[in-house]
Amino acid sequence: MGYSNAVGIEYRVVKKDEYQGKAVRIVVAARTYAAEINDLWDATTNAERISHWFGPVSGNLELGGRYQLEGNASGEITRCDRPTTFDVTWEYADNVSWVKVHLESVADGTRLTLEHIMEKDEASEAHWEKYGPGATGVGWELGFLGLGMYLEIGGKAIAEEEFNEWLTSPEGKAFIESCANAWGEAHIESGEDAAIAVAMAKKTASFYCGEPTH
Repeated sequence: MGYSNAVGIEYRVVKKDEYQGKAVRIVVAARTYAAEINDLWDATTNAERISHWFGPVSGNLELGGRYQLEGNASGEITRCDRPTTFDVTWEYADNVSWVKVHLESVADGTRLTLEHIMEKDEASEAHWEKYGPGATGVGWELGFLGLGMYLEIGGKAIAEEEFNEWLTSPEGKAFIESCANAWGEAHIESGEDAAIAVAMAKKTASFYCGEPTH
């Protein structure tokens, strides 16, 4: 599979707000896929199909059920409005955040918008002050990229070994750096000092490229 036309997220926003009475930080990511809304809904909610582009998932993928992404987050499905919206808790390393996914039919396919909402507590703030929004954003970039490639090759499973090999190649590292820089730009647009945002983006890129971050 070629990755020369790799596309992750097309729209990025960083903002502060309140959620469930708590001060939070939110990263918003969106991309339009050349897919019909019901197909995209199934690709993002069907356990077998999710495993082909994101990773193995188990559990009860229905409203009120719990899911477990192998080697990643677990959580509860708190909203499920087929075929437009689902919300989940994102529980990872003793930290709980929230993910909201919305699908909308548009002229050239279906627009997927994802919000990842993170409480401004002591642990998450220490991580944010080092990496900024890119730590979360670049992770989702790779997910958006995987979904796009999965759809483009007709629903076949993406070869994990091949994908990981590409990520460590000069081309893959360049993709990661461009994504981290784009999140840095979104961070600056949200009001962050440019020098701080750029430094955070560099550390994020180094982290995802397997390089020292200090």
